[in-house]
Amino acid sequence: MADIEAEALIIGAGPVGLFAVFELGMAGVSAHVIDILPQAGGQCMELYPDKPIFDIPAHPRITGRELSERLLEQAAPFKPVFHFGEAAQTLQRGDDGFIVTTASGKRFSAKVVVVAAGGGAIVPKRPPLKGLDEYEGTSVYYAVRDRDAFRGRRIVVAGGGDSALDWAIDLAPIAEELTLLHRREEFRAAPASVERMRRMVEAGEMAFRLGQISGLVGENGRLRAVRVRHKGETFEIPADRLLLFFGLAGRLGPLETWGYEVKGGRIVVDTEAFETSIPGVFAIGDVCLYPGKLKLILSGFHEAALMAQKAVRYVHPERHHTFQHSTSSEIIAEKLHLKE
Repeated sequence: MADIEAEALIIGAGPVGLFAVFELGMAGVSAHVIDILPQAGGQCMELYPDKPIFDIPAHPRITGRELSERLLEQAAPFKPVFHFGEAAQTLQRGDDGFIVTTASGKRFSAKVVVVAAGGGAIVPKRPPLKGLDEYEGTSVYYAVRDRDAFRGRRIVVAGGGDSALDWAIDLAPIAEELTLLHRREEFRAAPASVERMRRMVEAGEMAFRLGQISGLVGENGRLRAVRVRHKGETFEIPADRLLLFFGLAGRLGPLETWGYEVKGGRIVVDTEAFETSIPGVFAIGDVCLYPGKLKLILSGFHEAALMAQKAVRYVHPERHHTFQHSTSSEIIAEKLHLKE
């Protein structure tokens, strides 16, 4: 397979990876972006597409979906090329930079590599239920991609964190019936959400049951009921949709073996340019580690800006590089057709 040539290869299409497209573009560097997920947005789209985020500068309140859409809009003038459903596997030195190979066999030749993989490959924690895989994607889900797909359904939402309560509250009004299932009375969710859930239960707008899932009842991927065990007793809750919110597991996987310094599952970087111990390979966002690191989207934005100023020196060493504000950038003016 011929190499796909890129000036910069960004691994991860979450908010920080998307902003890295913009910052690299501002420095005159084009980018290809790969992500194991089927769409851009990372955890913002996987975990809370419709949940408000409150600490994005100039946006007192913005949802994960809105943030992802606006970052894509901001990056669009620089024409990034996205490769979804691709998991980065190997990193090797190339003739003019690096060769990154994905699990599907795609090969990318890039002068610089930017790891913006968040917590790594994000996968849902799956309960040890017999035959679970038969129902996944048809009756059992770990996220809500299309809210209307649950309209008029008998839904069981299992879990005790923010995602479980938020979606139980959100879906209850459109469901035929909805039951929130948790193994204990205490929750790990925001107190306001817990209080609202309890009010809805009292009003008969949803049900709450204690217990743990012990099995699924149905056939050919079509769920009829969820079998539950509690204090030695077993009962069934009629359902044709099951949402499981038992948390997510993030792992670097093959990215941990690429040869840079890793501590506690995170990639060690400097704070001048967020470069790893391999010159030309950078790490930004939640995946990177340095003294005082905060796992905030806005911190990742700062890291992307400084990364781009160093990355351009590898990609275009022949050019004279000076930092430009966006208000006076010739590149921005050209991309947005602001030049007369």
